[in-house]
Amino acid sequence: MGTANDSSKDISDRLAEKHPKVVFVLGGPGSGKGTQCEKIVQHFGYTHLSAGDLLRAEKNSGSENGIMIQNMMNEGKIVPSEVTIKLLQKAMLDSGNDKFLIDGFPRNEENRAAFEALTKIEPEFVLYFNCPEKEMERRILNRNQGREDDNIETIRKRFKVFLESSLPVIEYYKGKGKVREIDAAKPVEEVFKEVKDIFNPKVPKVPKDENVEGRCMCCAIL
Repeated sequence: MGTANDSSKDISDRLAEKHPKVVFVLGGPGSGKGTQCEKIVQHFGYTHLSAGDLLRAEKNSGSENGIMIQNMMNEGKIVPSEVTIKLLQKAMLDSGNDKFLIDGFPRNEENRAAFEALTKIEPEFVLYFNCPEKEMERRILNRNQGREDDNIETIRKRFKVFLESSLPVIEYYKGKGKVREIDAAKPVEEVFKEVKDIFNPKVPKVPKDENVEGRCMCCAIL
């Protein structure tokens, strides 16, 4: 009878056979990464996976794993990286796609190291939506009109956690030349223009004279 480790190895092997293209999407609360992920999905055919959404869905499913997640959250504990990674792997396999935006993960260095160790996958790059704290605050407060006093401290705490936990991940991938940083303070369409430049393959233009068939070299010179 197979063990849990055998099962994890099997799902990792099956996923590795697909040679998936993975892009980590990171940015603070209110940076607009969710909006941009929707546009990337529409224009470039990626599957968008949110680690937070997958955990919430599993928690609400009533499964044994979901009950464990619920209990950990109730106790204020952090769900182990392995649990989140298994949910991501299953969603990747179930999608039938081979191109993925993984949104809001890895949240910290431990997440990052565990993902690479368990999946044997390194991201193609990290798409980092860099947005000033004041602008992110303004966006979230506008989104949650009428509840400014209730949310301002929570927003600032979330931003502090992002700086402390996620910036080391960004710095790690910067050292590997894998960070594509976007100025996320701009309007949505201007931000997406920058995003498109990153995702569109750069195809060199062929001069017209070099792209004509049936011409001899002397004619080409002339």
